[in-house]
Amino acid sequence: MAAEGASHLVSVVTLLGAAVIAVPIFKKLGLGSILGYLAAGLIIGPFGFGFFNDPEGIIHLAELGVVMFLFIIGLEMKPSHIWGLRNHIFCLGSAQIFSAIAGLTGVGILFGFSWQVSFISAAGFVLTSTAIVMKELSERGDIASPSGQQIVSILLFEDLLIVPLLALVTFLSPNHNDSGSLWQSIGIAGLSIAALVAAGLWLLNPLFKILAKTKTREVMTAAALLVVLGSALLMEMGGLSMAMGAFVAGVLLSESSFRHQLEADIEPFRGLLLGLFFLGVGMSLNLSVVFENWALIISGVLAFMLVKGFAIYLVARITKKGNAKSLDRAILMAQGGEFAFVLYSAAASQNVIDAQTQANMTAIVVLSMVLTPLFIILHKRFVVPHLDHSTIEPEADHIDTIHPTIIIGLGRYGQIVNHLLMMTGCHPTVIDKDATIIAGMKKRGIKCYYGDASRPEILHAAGVESAELLVVAVDNKHQATHIVELARKMNPNIKIIARAYDRLHVFDLYQAGADIQVRETFDSALRTGKKVLLAMGMDKEIVDEIGEAYFYRDRHSVKLMAEVYDPKIERFKNEEMLKLALENDQETMLEIQQIMQKEH
Repeated sequence: MAAEGASHLVSVVTLLGAAVIAVPIFKKLGLGSILGYLAAGLIIGPFGFGFFNDPEGIIHLAELGVVMFLFIIGLEMKPSHIWGLRNHIFCLGSAQIFSAIAGLTGVGILFGFSWQVSFISAAGFVLTSTAIVMKELSERGDIASPSGQQIVSILLFEDLLIVPLLALVTFLSPNHNDSGSLWQSIGIAGLSIAALVAAGLWLLNPLFKILAKTKTREVMTAAALLVVLGSALLMEMGGLSMAMGAFVAGVLLSESSFRHQLEADIEPFRGLLLGLFFLGVGMSLNLSVVFENWALIISGVLAFMLVKGFAIYLVARITKKGNAKSLDRAILMAQGGEFAFVLYSAAASQNVIDAQTQANMTAIVVLSMVLTPLFIILHKRFVVPHLDHSTIEPEADHIDTIHPTIIIGLGRYGQIVNHLLMMTGCHPTVIDKDATIIAGMKKRGIKCYYGDASRPEILHAAGVESAELLVVAVDNKHQATHIVELARKMNPNIKIIARAYDRLHVFDLYQAGADIQVRETFDSALRTGKKVLLAMGMDKEIVDEIGEAYFYRDRHSVKLMAEVYDPKIERFKNEEMLKLALENDQETMLEIQQIMQKEH
């Protein structure tokens, strides 16, 4: 018994030792952590030094790392966010996947295989590795970006696709007699999702509230693991992927007050198990199969990755992605994935493909997963520097939280307004089109979003239709006027406070629909004037009263002049405006003279 325990301990030490040695070396060489894990797995696996002989068992256990990764991603996505991604999930996902399946099936037929074998090979290879893609996006910090969200949407669609694909394997089987298996599989999957959603809506939050009262940290950690593994098990029983179940559970808990606690509890397990998954993939690369059929496997992996990558690039370009973004997505998602092993195993057990084809296709998928981190590195070093970035405008951030107050512009003016509001406990939705400012403010912990608010879709995403107050603080007067016009059309009831460049801009903003127009230099100029009067020896109380009188008189005159302003008439040729200005000057001077007489 002790010897058996020692044997297990040797295995654990070997796994940890391989990871601890290989990963830092590969990171130091600039080859990335994923390639380090894969290389370590290959060295200690059955086709290396032979410390392990069951890579599939390790992969199955380590898939829990992918499961936990998807749970954490789900915690960051509210149900409304998922609903907003529905077009990406179903339209973009189906366009990419079905075009890739068509192209890859054609490759299989060109290699001389039957259409059934070619289709199953293509369907397996088209299921991208969630672990590799999510790990790369996480290291870049791109998961929350629009491009990252689209990639996550496609991965979700692939997870949903596993059920109909497994049902199609049954249909293609020569032993197939049950015509109702497809609908039965879909029905079971639907019931699994419904049960998980019901548990998430009515059981999870009350459970965590009860456990939180115990104030026992390890019980909360155990409950977090129970939710993740329980949801994964429920989905697996329903024929769906475990990762899909964990993701749904995460989404259902995304608005819970325990969200951050759950994320902190799961994070250590996620990182360790995800590394173990990559070790398992490295171990499963059957070098004997590769050497026996090296021409078929090498040409197969290159052809499959090239055709799949081209399909991904083409769909990205059709959906108006730039060349750089499209190429990056193609490189990132061109490999096969872990769900291919499930599909090929099911196809072999039902005699759709033979054992030799299963071994070859498994080797092709594993090799594509091994090559992907290397291709990503080569792409970054040798392709990206030569791409034309001058015309590439960053994509607008996804606005994940809507508030009743919106601030447009986070420059020297908007920063002060936002800072003052934050000090009072108000957290507005802040948007600016300067990517450098946004990046800097995020480092300071200020939540803000990159986007051009002169585009109606950005205002819509910020929730302008339901907002109560809009502050336009941009320093471009034409853009500010345009934003005010758009916002007033989209929400006639919203209150708009706008920064004005000068008096004429005040008139433009008034006509565009701004309720309050604040000249950017008026208050500072008035303060300067008051400082001058004080320096001249005037009493402070008198100066304050003069300043207040001037402020209200000037504001009143601007309102009257805005009503008669006509942008078609030159500035000093509008007789009615000139008359109002002269009358206001005389009345203001009279009032200030009366205030000054109090000093004597």
